[in-house]
Amino acid sequence: MSELQREVRYCALAPVELREAAGDQINVTGYAAVFGEAADIGPLDSWGWSEVVERGAFSAALQRGDDVTFLINHRDLPLARTTSGTLTLTEDERGLRVDTALDASDPDVMRILPKMRRGDLSKMSFAFEAEKETWDETGAHALRTIQSVRLYDVSIVTDPAYEGTDIGLRSKQLALGGGVDLHRRQMQMRMRLTSGG
Repeated sequence: MSELQREVRYCALAPVELREAAGDQINVTGYAAVFGEAADIGPLDSWGWSEVVERGAFSAALQRGDDVTFLINHRDLPLARTTSGTLTLTEDERGLRVDTALDASDPDVMRILPKMRRGDLSKMSFAFEAEKETWDETGAHALRTIQSVRLYDVSIVTDPAYEGTDIGLRSKQLALGGGVDLHRRQMQMRMRLTSGG
């Protein structure tokens, strides 16, 4: 059984661009991940860490042709898919670029269009398993560098993807050889999220 765990990460650094093409196609473009930008995963003063996606982290997934879907909040039916040619993923100097060709007659697409125009749906996220990563514990808090991933989906999202944090804790525990009281940390995280703090 694989020790890889599915994680979800949110990208607040690159807004989604909506372009309504002529005919029956709508193009959504954005970045599901940005290289070299540190993101804080959980509270750094207790169990959290900083995380950086390294340039080239998606190369193996793109070369392998991972079957990646374009979803809303990592759920529901796909709006586009790499294997159907309606979703194109590329790595450039900035990060993982997402280009879609959505069907304007699809009721699910029509459901999100007004929300995108208003800016209610304006962020992206990606679901992955870290195939190669490093952890540096020498600083004030841990730094995780993601070097290679298996991709599952890219999503347009409303909120940060906290559901990935619990799984990231398991990844940290495996990488560092234990030492994390996962149950206690998960309860703390849930209490903070429900209390809004």
